[in-house]
Amino acid sequence: MHIVAAPDKFRGTATAAEVADAIAQAAAQAGASADAVPMADGGEGTLEVVGGANRSSIVTGPLGDPVEAPWRLHRHTAVIEMARASGLALVGGAEGNDPLGATTYGTGELIDAAVERGARRVLVGVGGSATTDGGLGALRALYPTQRLRGVEMAVACDVRTRFVDAAEVFGPQKGATATQVELLRRRLERLCGVYAETYGVAVGDLEGSGAAGGLAGGLACVGAELCNGFELLAEEVDLYGRIEQADLVVTGEGALDATSLEGKVVGGVAEMAAAAGVPVLAVVGRADGTAAPGIGELVSLSERFGTEAAMGDTAGLVTRVVLDYLGA
Repeated sequence: MHIVAAPDKFRGTATAAEVADAIAQAAAQAGASADAVPMADGGEGTLEVVGGANRSSIVTGPLGDPVEAPWRLHRHTAVIEMARASGLALVGGAEGNDPLGATTYGTGELIDAAVERGARRVLVGVGGSATTDGGLGALRALYPTQRLRGVEMAVACDVRTRFVDAAEVFGPQKGATATQVELLRRRLERLCGVYAETYGVAVGDLEGSGAAGGLAGGLACVGAELCNGFELLAEEVDLYGRIEQADLVVTGEGALDATSLEGKVVGGVAEMAAAAGVPVLAVVGRADGTAAPGIGELVSLSERFGTEAAMGDTAGLVTRVVLDYLGA
């Protein structure tokens, strides 16, 4: 038997690579082969999917302090996680954030560094941001934007939210009060007009333009293509081709809910496996009862082992579940 292990991260307990390795360990113990393919949807973990960072740059953090941001450059393709430069985790979460002042300037500096070092193609993962600046900081760091001519840029969006709606949908997660959410919304509305006048792009009409507090929309103004993050990364690693060679696909994530099936990893993997005629086992931290088309068997670690154990030994329990499934 050959297994493809294509999980997302279990946020806060295990990275996608750790879960993929746990699945591969179970396969080895059961006498099967395994292809470990940790996945992401454009948010945290994007770098891991394509092989990990091999560069780093000192850039401006979300609140102005310098941060060291890892990124990847290989064969003229750069991969950047905006969360490494402008992420909420860099400021200690919502409680440490300044939702009105947080800037994407550092992400722009990372893109600039990649282009300066020879990147002709730049993939930007945009999950986990501290910002709702509409990408204005990044565009300021990239000025003059003529330097981007001839550079193909793709934004791996993990949401479909539109530009102005980013304030209401994501602002509270970044520490914004109700009053601040309204101020952020007005700022994004004004930026729609500025971007239309400056770049000729109706950014408010673009699906996914609200990703990372509007960074996706800002980058679209300078030629970036907004892509479904999972699909973009799956293509980068030839996930479908690898699934076609499998007898079983094992995927998973920390929490399975309705959004998991809308362009996220578990739903995307299940869809690919169904198209290839390969059965799917999904192992998740917890599940909310959402029907999961294409998944042959779904195991919730919290339901089977209890929440404390599921949080404390995620990778070990994943290995146990896969071994049980394989009858080993």
